[in-house]
This record gives sequence, structure tokens and C-alpha cells, in this order.
Amino acid sequence: MITTEHYLVLSAILFTVGTIGVLVKRNPIVIFMCIELMLNAANLTLVALGRHFGQVNGQMYVIFALAVAAAEVSVGLGIIVAIFRTKETINIDEVNLMKF
Repeated sequence: MITTEHYLVLSAILFTVGTIGVLVKRNPIVIFMCIELMLNAANLTLVALGRHFGQVNGQMYVIFALAVAAAEVSVGLGIIVAIFRTKETINIDEVNLMKF
């Protein structure tokens, strides 16, 4: 039987993979995907703990977090497109917004 601890361990693994991806990768699209992975790991924790304690509060927070994540992705991708149009690259090492 799968217990709450299994969900928490899976969430910790997903969050760690996302953190490593943010720190290692240089492509902003991949970095956004890793941030989303970290957010989904936190959502998994909220749902697992809500189920463990018999509350629906965790699920309500997850729905709110998913709505905020959708807005964050749309704004982030808009910024990436704007940077690509001006600099013609999206490599984080090559893009310096302080220089024109």
C-alpha cells in the first residue's frame, strides 16, 4: 500500500531534480520547466498531506498555485520572446540586459 511517506519522498526527489535543473541548465525554457517541476512537487506535498490529515485545504491551495503558475509561465514566455527579438539569442550566459 502506498503511504503518505511515499508521496513525500517522491515530492522531495522531484523538487531536488528541479533544483538541480535550475542550477545547471542555461536554456531559459528548460529552467522554466524545472521551476514548474519544483512547483508540482510542492503541490504533490500539499495534496498528500491534505489526504493524510483528511482536509481539503491542500487541494484548494494546489488549485490556486496552478492558476498562479499558468500566469507565471505566460509572462515568462512573453519575456523570453521579447529578449529573443531584441538580442536574437536566449542563452542566459550571452544575454545581459544591462548592456544595450
